[in-house]
Amino acid sequence: MILEMQPCVPQETARQLSPLTLAYIGDGVHTLLTRASYLDQKLKVNDLHRLCTDEINAHAQCRALARIQVFLTEEEKEMVRRGRNAHPHHNAPHSASVQEYSAATALETLYGYLFITGQGERLEKLFSLGRESRTEPCPEHN
Repeated sequence: MILEMQPCVPQETARQLSPLTLAYIGDGVHTLLTRASYLDQKLKVNDLHRLCTDEINAHAQCRALARIQVFLTEEEKEMVRRGRNAHPHHNAPHSASVQEYSAATALETLYGYLFITGQGERLEKLFSLGRESRTEPCPEHN
């Protein structure tokens, strides 16, 4: 397990944080998990970067969220809903649709929540399940 940790904040406190704050943390967590997943391949840094950027983008995160939806608890679904409904004060990047960007924010919100509440094992399980969808289209993009 990569993320062995103690909770940073109690769940009740974490639920009161802005979904964009949780997504900010979740973005870093997703990046770390993705990068760490390639370490055993002993690749050059440039090759690692290329592989990781294929997974650390709104389109890939949208696919990952679609894949894990059926495995989420009610509490996790609530975090996803809050993240999807968050309104960042900037536009989606040109490489992603608004729907993909909202789904990516939702996934990052969930990951941030799980991380700061010390649910590393659950986070890694969902991350693993989400990665299985790397070749599936984003349902919201069709």
